[in-house]
Amino acid sequence: MYNATRRGILMTGIAVSAIGALALTGCTAGGSEAAGSQEKTTIRFLYATGDETWNSVVDSVVTTFNEQSDTTTVELDPLPAGSDYATALKTVDATGNWPAIVDMRDTLTYVNAGKLAPIPSEVTDLLEPTAFAAAEDGNVYTVPYSALNGELGINIIYNKDYFEENDLEVPETYDDFITLLEDIKANGDVPLATAAGEVWPSDQLWKPLAAPIFAEYTDEGGFWNAAAEKTATVEDLRDPLEELQYITDNFVLEGWQSTADAQTTTLLVNDQAVMATSSAGLGRLNDIHKVDPDFNAGLFIIPDEDGNINVLKNSVVGDTAGGLAISSQAAEDEDELASSVEFLEFFYSVEAANLMEEAGWISPNIVDSDEVVRNNSIPGAEDFFALLENPNLVWYENAPTWSTFSAFNTFFRQSRIEMQDGQSSLDDTINKTQTELDNQVAAAG
Repeated sequence: MYNATRRGILMTGIAVSAIGALALTGCTAGGSEAAGSQEKTTIRFLYATGDETWNSVVDSVVTTFNEQSDTTTVELDPLPAGSDYATALKTVDATGNWPAIVDMRDTLTYVNAGKLAPIPSEVTDLLEPTAFAAAEDGNVYTVPYSALNGELGINIIYNKDYFEENDLEVPETYDDFITLLEDIKANGDVPLATAAGEVWPSDQLWKPLAAPIFAEYTDEGGFWNAAAEKTATVEDLRDPLEELQYITDNFVLEGWQSTADAQTTTLLVNDQAVMATSSAGLGRLNDIHKVDPDFNAGLFIIPDEDGNINVLKNSVVGDTAGGLAISSQAAEDEDELASSVEFLEFFYSVEAANLMEEAGWISPNIVDSDEVVRNNSIPGAEDFFALLENPNLVWYENAPTWSTFSAFNTFFRQSRIEMQDGQSSLDDTINKTQTELDNQVAAAG
């Protein structure tokens, strides 16, 4: 049981960054409520909603924590899936009303602005050392909300029964993938469903196509850092952009421009498409199983021309690093800080990890991971876990360190959608994206 006697201990040794000219203003995030003879501190947890599995994981973990804690109540502060999360964080910053726990994007930007508090060792000691890293000032500002399996979650979900009935195979090369699309279309069926109702799902098809190029720049700190240093350009991405256009024009279910990411589950189980893009990994398989327990789902990642499966590694630092953080605004209040630490300690417990796994999520890399019960019951889960053992798996790095990358990334996503939609030519897309890149790098200083 978590209780108030820990508060004095928790506060000892927790270093909180000084907040200077960029200090947060506005009302505080928390409050107190009566709990018998004690006061319970209320803190908010802001997170990006997405697939139903992640939403249920958050709800399960928070509900269980609230039932156990004598000192803290966590209130969920979900951001609707239709919003661009990075942009929404800017709105939160502008209002000066930060929640205590924040599912971060643009981490480096907010660290530099003094908006995040250091994560204390009480929390980081629960994680494997490779699951987090310190910023330049020596403090840790984010801790992961899932396992560090890179972008294995960005993949293609497919109907295994359809494949078997039509003698189709999971592609071993990029040419095999194109042939697969052609064969499904020749059957009179729609090969692929994808989504762009929000801008971020546009990565789901794009990133596997661009991965072979991105992988070439691992030794230079990633493609986007090389582009910032002018040793790479957007023109270098012409080939995958052409591939993206070709696949969209010929094999993607109509209406993708207004399709929300979660809707692809329905499109798949209703046989409106044979395959669907996803960034939810095991979570999407779990969503499908909930909708139709009899649907025989599988997954694969689009390979490159040589058969390699190029997958982006997780970044634990830098502007693209995600994770959970404690806001500096909450850290100014002794009770809110203690409650935030208490919740994160529970989040990285074996109990919470088992709740996540049961819900179909892959829990973070905690020290006591050998005590976690893995969930192998979801149809298609074996395909996901097999990717980690695939001999053709190639990890690459592409974590931008320039602080304005998120603004550029949103622009690039929207530009790709406009190209796929016929509103902009390939050449225009490349040229305007390069211009935006140069402007954002200059703005980053």
